[in-house]
Amino acid sequence: MRIKKGDSVLVIAGDDRGKTGKVLKVFPDKNRAIVEGVNFIKRHSRQTRRAQKGGIIEKEAPVNVSNLLVFCSKCSSPTKVSFKVLQGETGEKPSKVRICRKCGEII
Repeated sequence: MRIKKGDSVLVIAGDDRGKTGKVLKVFPDKNRAIVEGVNFIKRHSRQTRRAQKGGIIEKEAPVNVSNLLVFCSKCSSPTKVSFKVLQGETGEKPSKVRICRKCGEII
């Protein structure tokens, strides 16, 4: 999956098109992610015995990953992500990193 927790992303399709936010949680098996401030839904909740109040609660719902683009901080634009294998020093394992396709910077 090309999107990870903590990435800043741009929504490119749906009701919240054009909004940016930070990825809070990723569900790779369902191909979805929860983005901060995007795709709000309303849920009715019953009051519990202790501190929680009842009422209508607004929270973020998962968005399909195909509707998101990673936002590169260096070139300050949304971009596709590619991967590159960097060779380590002698004796170290090579590491796979994500790279911005526009500016070539490591994300």
